[in-house]
Amino acid sequence: MNAFSRRGACPALAAPMQTGDGLLVRLNPVAGGLSPESLIGLAESALRHGNGIMEVTARGSLQIRGLTAESAQLLATEVDALGIAVRTGVPVETGPLAGIDPQEIADPRPPAEQIRTAVEEAGLTQRLGPKVSVIVDGSGQLTMDTLTADVRLAATRTDAGVRWRVAVAGDGQNARPLVTVEDDAARDIAVAVLRMIAEKGREARARDLSERQLAYLAGWHSVAPPSVLPDISPTRGEIAHSRSPSPISMASEGGPAPGLPISPLVGEMSGRTEGGAKELRPIGIFDLAEAGIALGIALPYGSMPADKIIALTQSAITLDTTEIRLAPGRALLFLGQPSSANRALQHTAATLGFVTSPADPRTRIAACPGTPACASGRIATRDIAETIAAENADSLDFTLHVSGCAKGCAHPGSAALTIVGGENGAGLVVNATAKALPAGYRPGYDAARGISRVAALIRSTRYQGETAAACLTRLGPAAIAEAYRQE
Repeated sequence: MNAFSRRGACPALAAPMQTGDGLLVRLNPVAGGLSPESLIGLAESALRHGNGIMEVTARGSLQIRGLTAESAQLLATEVDALGIAVRTGVPVETGPLAGIDPQEIADPRPPAEQIRTAVEEAGLTQRLGPKVSVIVDGSGQLTMDTLTADVRLAATRTDAGVRWRVAVAGDGQNARPLVTVEDDAARDIAVAVLRMIAEKGREARARDLSERQLAYLAGWHSVAPPSVLPDISPTRGEIAHSRSPSPISMASEGGPAPGLPISPLVGEMSGRTEGGAKELRPIGIFDLAEAGIALGIALPYGSMPADKIIALTQSAITLDTTEIRLAPGRALLFLGQPSSANRALQHTAATLGFVTSPADPRTRIAACPGTPACASGRIATRDIAETIAAENADSLDFTLHVSGCAKGCAHPGSAALTIVGGENGAGLVVNATAKALPAGYRPGYDAARGISRVAALIRSTRYQGETAAACLTRLGPAAIAEAYRQE
């Protein structure tokens, strides 16, 4: 296992990660999308070299599972033969419709590419931890608001024109806002934040930056005349100033980050994209005006057998689909086909078991492979999830996490309810992560019935107009656990 990346690292194509069902690789196409033929080629490789399971992650990455050390190398060779260029280095992510969405406030691709270049030139890739990431969001139909990042740039309209709102350490709702600035300044601030993180070591994240550093970044616009952004010494932890013109031009020389002309603009402290954070699932039809139509189809729990992905993609080819994009939210976006073909493609997808409606209750459930697919799993997570979705759709307006073990791979953050497999069966965790101590247990094979008991409690006690999520909060962990344990 020492030959592979540790858990918590990013399992890139060249550095697969050991999991409970073998090695896992993750890839992100440089082009943003794949031709249908390339996706079929990848799926065929997954069948040959892995366990035949493919996934699209919450961040829109493609994963292939169940590899061995030998087969992972064969897979990498075949990916190269397919001509699929994959991204490496610090993730700088843009939305799945970047550059083709007519509702975008600004095209996020140019600043994202400039940040990637600056990071490489500054030699930051090897100095930053594998989970450090940047999001550049054009604020279109499919925002990146639900994804966390160390640095966030979100396009917004102000009285002065289009600007980029810069925030750190969080998602579109809770990230700490810094400033709202023009393109070049936003890019330079993003790089400066990454430099500060790198100086703290490979385990550091943006949340580890000091109040002094954050205040410096957020408040430098109030200093007249503007001078420089700080360079943090790893030995003294002090701010040293430089008169260099640009962090991009100085990066290769290891020089400090220079000054930026930053102006305070309307709404800079809201921490949201224009109009507030939008949680849109990438499922359904999205109008791209001159670029046509994008049809979003999701993988249930982010996972499907490769042969079903092949079948869906073959159908898309007959309907003239020209490109398939990976989308955050565990989905695929089909582009190029005429609008008249979308219903037929949706029908095929639904028949194969894909998610074709944003109202599908499976979109509210995060479930890892579990048993028998994963050796670490203690419960049959997908079977449990399917039963819950079928029987309790009316009560699922919150996130339910079904985890085969306490690692919580499918949903690392807190969830309203989490079923977690363990030595004592299927534990129920309330408003916490899979690592927390369960409030109650029942046999693993009977976990779905326990959630049905909780759903019945919600139905019988919910106030008029109250959501199930709010009802759970009002009931509290003790009452929920008691209902879960009921026979």
